[in-house]
Amino acid sequence: MAKTSQHFCSFCGRTQKQVVMLIPNGEGVNICNDCITFTHKIVQEELGRQKFSISGVDIPKPQQIKSFLDQYVIGQDAAKRHLAVAVYNHYKRIIQTDKEDDVEIEKSNIILVGATGTGKTLLARTIAKRLNVPFTIVDATVLTEAGYVGEDIESILTRLLQVADYNVSAAEKGIVFIDEIDKIARKSDNPSITRDVSGEGVQQGLLKLLEGSIVNVPPQGGRKHPEQKMILVNTQNILFICGGAFDGIEKKIAQRLNSHVVGFFAATDKLRFDRENMLQYIAPQDLKAYGLIPEIIGRLPVITHLDPLDRQTLRQILTEPKNAIIKQYIKLFAMDGVTLSFDDVTLEYIVDKAVEYKLGARGLRSIVEAIMTDAMFDAPSSDIKTLTIGIDYAKERIENTTLFLSE
Repeated sequence: MAKTSQHFCSFCGRTQKQVVMLIPNGEGVNICNDCITFTHKIVQEELGRQKFSISGVDIPKPQQIKSFLDQYVIGQDAAKRHLAVAVYNHYKRIIQTDKEDDVEIEKSNIILVGATGTGKTLLARTIAKRLNVPFTIVDATVLTEAGYVGEDIESILTRLLQVADYNVSAAEKGIVFIDEIDKIARKSDNPSITRDVSGEGVQQGLLKLLEGSIVNVPPQGGRKHPEQKMILVNTQNILFICGGAFDGIEKKIAQRLNSHVVGFFAATDKLRFDRENMLQYIAPQDLKAYGLIPEIIGRLPVITHLDPLDRQTLRQILTEPKNAIIKQYIKLFAMDGVTLSFDDVTLEYIVDKAVEYKLGARGLRSIVEAIMTDAMFDAPSSDIKTLTIGIDYAKERIENTTLFLSE
């Protein structure tokens, strides 16, 4: 007996008994669940290729990238300009590598140096919103030399592959932000019988990634083993952006600049330097003195700094960006039907406390959270429709919390 259109899949020909489900279209055509799954996979792969496709028309100009960053990040113009140029050149480099030419453009990996809370990670996360290539952020503190407890260096590329939906071609044109790069600085200049497996050992392992080579990457991350199937990834076109606080590097910079000189020109020399922002004078030799090996510094040719946040900048960060802290709390209360507002005096008080505790932009969030915890606990269960945070309420909440007790 011949098959009827109601009892078999019009695509693969299997009968209703051979599949879990047959879905008809009402006109005598059916499709089984297996064919739906297969076609869905094909569509997702194609969408992934289109998602990360790059053309000359789509390349955002450096000024466009910086303008986008300005909407979310206050200040840090020098870092924004360096990042915008690096990303723009990365796009152009990707297009150029597909063409035959005698001039080969080398990638310019970049390193961001700035105190905690100045916006290194925020810059990286924000620029990811504007990019059209796979982008991932990894933490250098979890990396160890191969063969030791911790994550292998190749796990960085595993994260990038996951973001690219394991589209190797797209991942090979992506951007990686390595945070806390200062935590893998060489622990000591003195030779030791023990290996520096989370410091210099990691730096040595990063060399092959930064300079561009073909790396065997475990698809699911974790430790390597001989039976595991590896994915070959060429890092030649992957842009690496590194960030770190480099706590104490100001002393290295001051020593190099000889800002403590004694002699006839001592007073004149001291006036030349802004001692409140020594990071603006950062140079490769300072990174070497801090503990980065020369080989890795050479593969991070673009060095830029993030300025410390002054009072005016903190005040702007509190209310002006698209994702400003105050705007976030206003939205949280609006979801419960409560209109939230802050007195200007209260906002000034929050900024004063952030300057006092020297925690940067992260300090703003901690202070506002301490002030708003009780209100967020009570508001959803009350009939209050309007809530204004005054200076007296803010002071009382800060004084009653144990987080900000002075030593």
